[in-house]
Amino acid sequence: MPRQSKSSDKVRYAVVGLGHIAQVAVLPAFKNSKNSELVAIVSGESEKREKLGKKYGLDHVYSYEDYDSALSEVDAVYLAVPNHLHREYSVRAAEAGVHVLCEKPMAVNEEECKSMIDAAKQHRVKLMIAYRLHFEAGNLEAIRLGESGKLGDLRMFTSEFGQQVAEDNIRVAEATERGGGPVYDMGVYCINAARYLFRAEPTEIFAITAKDGEKRFKHVEEMTSVVMRFPEGRIANFTCSFGAAEVSRYALIGTKGLLISDPAYEYAMEIKHQVMIGGKKKTRTFPQRDQFAAELVYFSDCILQNKDPEPSGLEGLADVRIVEAIYESARTRNVIELTAFPAKKRPTERQGIHRPAHDKPKTVGTKSPSGEAA
Repeated sequence: MPRQSKSSDKVRYAVVGLGHIAQVAVLPAFKNSKNSELVAIVSGESEKREKLGKKYGLDHVYSYEDYDSALSEVDAVYLAVPNHLHREYSVRAAEAGVHVLCEKPMAVNEEECKSMIDAAKQHRVKLMIAYRLHFEAGNLEAIRLGESGKLGDLRMFTSEFGQQVAEDNIRVAEATERGGGPVYDMGVYCINAARYLFRAEPTEIFAITAKDGEKRFKHVEEMTSVVMRFPEGRIANFTCSFGAAEVSRYALIGTKGLLISDPAYEYAMEIKHQVMIGGKKKTRTFPQRDQFAAELVYFSDCILQNKDPEPSGLEGLADVRIVEAIYESARTRNVIELTAFPAKKRPTERQGIHRPAHDKPKTVGTKSPSGEAA
């Protein structure tokens, strides 16, 4: 049974895992989330527990060994642990009657995703995957524009998502089997965007990987390039890289016009659109917002109002299935056919939630993916 909140208008959370994203984005987001309360933190590092517990005025700070104690204090968890730990900490939360908001990718493979979905269903708790762009104005406007017909019949999606990742970062230290590499970390954004813009699921995948022999890419590839075939003869392709200059953009191209979003996937800057239809060009800027607060507000509302969240576990499962097919294609050098995906809700502009951006906080014992201290 899901745990009953002590409050009728607030959900009590534990943030599990205190790496870079948790410190610069998740923890500060509670200030902008009136229906969500930060009650506990969980980390394997005592310095983080002590300093961040004091910073946020928390009485409940726990090590991973005391995770069960943390679960006894809260209604929900925000999981920001490494990818290969998502299943364990999600299932344990569900078994304790605690709702789960889990960072993407949902897990490392399809089996793990299904275990998380089954546990949430069995114990009647909510499970949501943290696709923050499902609530962001620029990406929701891209969905609206694509569905409006103003671009004509949608034909192509292209995207590039790249950054430099430091040699000691977990993203390159973890083998692909543990959810490391650019596809799990960045490619899921491109996959998800293609799916929500085309409003469909891919039927075939072809992929190649590459690296140039650098020591930091001993365990994972430097970059991956992917082609996805969608129904109605549509094609999506993207390249994601841990060894390129920072880039975060996509283009949605129809028979009458096109939309370029650049940047497209960022949380710490504006989202910008350039739309070209019939020889006319328009630009639009969507101000930086607190995308993580929007996630918390939405998920807490789902809990308090007993509504099923979108993006659900099925949304996370769909992307992980595609990631697995990408690596199978790259390994075998074959086109991989995908079986039908379960029906699910898709993001709509009604999900837009705007919360003001916050200043970048000082962090404790963590660095950005590039290795820069925050």
